[in-house]
Amino acid sequence: MTVGTAGPIVPAEGVAHAFAEARTAADTLITLGRSGHGAALADLIFVGLVAAEAPDVDAYVARVLGPLLDYDAARGTELVDTLAAYFACGASPRRAALRLHVHANTVTQRLDRIGVLLGPDWSAPERALELQLALRLRLVRGA
Repeated sequence: MTVGTAGPIVPAEGVAHAFAEARTAADTLITLGRSGHGAALADLIFVGLVAAEAPDVDAYVARVLGPLLDYDAARGTELVDTLAAYFACGASPRRAALRLHVHANTVTQRLDRIGVLLGPDWSAPERALELQLALRLRLVRGA
């Protein structure tokens, strides 16, 4: 069974919209070859963003980059900028260090912290794509 979810909804007139969103999520799961799974559009990250009737770009960016944004805000660090430079430089810590005008060890330490905050799969192809898209959308939005 493939299940798409949506909600919460309040009041009841939101049921039709929630049903349509859940149906889109289920159809998207099937298209992605994930029959037998369940997810809301938000769980499908950028695919859910594209499939949504009314994409919430800010929520997407917060969901994907949230731990880094929160860490930077609380500690005055530059993890988001480091990640952006890292990807912009072809995943090269040395070239990212040159772009950021810091020592290569600084970039390596920041990337280690990024791994702690985002999990060890942050640089895997699918996850890296999500991160790069969120970084690009954040840039376009002027954040």
